Amino acid sequence: MKLLRFGPKGAEKPGLMGADGVIRDLSGVLPDLTSAQLAAGAIARLSDIDPSRLPVVEQPVRYAPVVADIGKLICVGLNYSDHAAESGMAVPAEPVLFTKATSAIIGCNDAVVLPRGSVKSDWEVELGVVIGKRARYVDETNALDYVAGYCVVNDLSEREYQLERGGQWDKGKGCDTFGPVGPWLVTTDEVPDPQNLDMWLEVNGKRYQTGNTRTMVFGVAHLVSYISRFMTLQPGDVISTGTPPGVGLGQKPDPVYLEPGDRMRLGIEGLGEQEQTVHAWNEALIDG
Repeated sequence: MKLLRFGPKGAEKPGLMGADGVIRDLSGVLPDLTSAQLAAGAIARLSDIDPSRLPVVEQPVRYAPVVADIGKLICVGLNYSDHAAESGMAVPAEPVLFTKATSAIIGCNDAVVLPRGSVKSDWEVELGVVIGKRARYVDETNALDYVAGYCVVNDLSEREYQLERGGQWDKGKGCDTFGPVGPWLVTTDEVPDPQNLDMWLEVNGKRYQTGNTRTMVFGVAHLVSYISRFMTLQPGDVISTGTPPGVGLGQKPDPVYLEPGDRMRLGIEGLGEQEQTVHAWNEALIDG
């Protein structure tokens, strides 16, 4: 299934994208797609629904973040060896973890707003892993059993804040609007192998990133197991698993960074596409 949330901010509803490309309204079946609904087995219940019996949603719609109350957005750094090389950093012996503030999370096509004074904001297409049940010290052999599904994440980064402002990546990763998530939560039955998904990103029509999840240093199962040793993963948490090469920081001979008016398009095979326009600092765009 392709589950989604649609509608204006503060009035989102749950939906289902049918095989025919038509969005169906799920609000008569469950009030929203929340962490509590995932924990209560909502995906299993929804698998028995006939989409043709659900109300059709007129398009276009605003796609909201795929879970209403994402508790943690945990990111993995340098998880593609060629991206580590373009960043001038060594391939890590263990996964590098950091978090994005939940205030960074936006819908997949919402406006991206640069923080005040930003001159080094960058893009990163990433596979997102949505947790479906509580995971604590899980074995890698059954780690995928704790996954509800997958989504697209754009792990936007302000490189000056991340790398030049006294350490800790969170400062450059958690800026408002720097975490577009969606458009869909694609359940695991539609993604039999998360380690073989093509991914790409363009800025202003120019392709910068082309990759595949098979080149991850640490695969999804390993990441779920590894992270669960350091924190309990709860239903609705999202793991953003790292990016392939082609980020702005790594462009030669000079880095390329985002500017107001730029348009990003990105996608992952079977998980849909995102498109964002970049704006200068505008608080109304963030809060509206």
